[in-house]
Amino acid sequence: MNKIPEAGFIFPAYTIGTVTQMDLVRYAGASGDFNPIHNDTEYAREAGLGGTIAHGMLIKAYMGRFLLQHFPLSALSSFSSKFKAMTKPGETIEIHGTVKKKDAVNGILTLSIEARNQAGETKATAEAEIRI
Repeated sequence: MNKIPEAGFIFPAYTIGTVTQMDLVRYAGASGDFNPIHNDTEYAREAGLGGTIAHGMLIKAYMGRFLLQHFPLSALSSFSSKFKAMTKPGETIEIHGTVKKKDAVNGILTLSIEARNQAGETKATAEAEIRI
């Protein structure tokens, strides 16, 4: 990003696309998280989830991908998240971001980030601090 945005700036939405069961399998392999609620449909149903669910950290990774569309990784000074709802295969995820605060004195931009599905349901929120 060439120009440093002001507080209240809303970034263009970043569409991740439809989460697939294969995405969950790939993420399990990359992360080592083989909890059967993510890769065994029957197990997840028996656990009362109605089917497999995405790893929360996969959704956080999507929010991180959004950040990297606008800022270099070296500018990121903090990134925290909260998970709000389960994401299931078949849902389309879109990431939204807003500049919450611009601290020009200390050179920090605080962003508020949200991962939402196609129905607008918030799946996760995050806050990131970017050195400007």
